[in-house]
Amino acid sequence: MNFSQLLIYPPFLEFLDNAVLAWALIACGLAQFSKLFVELIFYQKWRPSVLLETGGMPSSHSALVMGTASGIGLEQGFDHPAFALAITVAFIVMYDASGIRRSAGLIATRVNELPTNNWPSPPETPLKEALGHSRLEVFIGSLFGPSVALPGIILIGSPLDFLHSIGLMTV
Repeated sequence: MNFSQLLIYPPFLEFLDNAVLAWALIACGLAQFSKLFVELIFYQKWRPSVLLETGGMPSSHSALVMGTASGIGLEQGFDHPAFALAITVAFIVMYDASGIRRSAGLIATRVNELPTNNWPSPPETPLKEALGHSRLEVFIGSLFGPSVALPGIILIGSPLDFLHSIGLMTV
């Protein structure tokens, strides 16, 4: 199957027509990208590696799940069972990010501070410490997701809608 055939393949068109997924992923990506500027403004460091790290301000996972939940609510209705499922999953993800994952990161920090002579064989690399998020990071991410996804869904629509509007897709 060549590229032009792929563009008219029904499952691919359905995927391109999923505005909720597209805008939730865009919200997640923008939240992760914004960490570069948070790092620059608050810590005066230019660290592109922050794009590949977990943790930090804002929580991109929170942006993703809340962007998804709000988009489902907008499209299906806030009384729809799909919204109930999406918001429940969002709350679990956000609770996990600010609770369990954050605690694991704090424990990793303490373990990394132990003197190496306490270990029978010291670890080759330190444990990863930036695992979770503070409640503020999760909260900001949870606002960021809907603030990107909802206007995107309302004003632009799905990637397929966008391709139609600029004349690149006539199917």
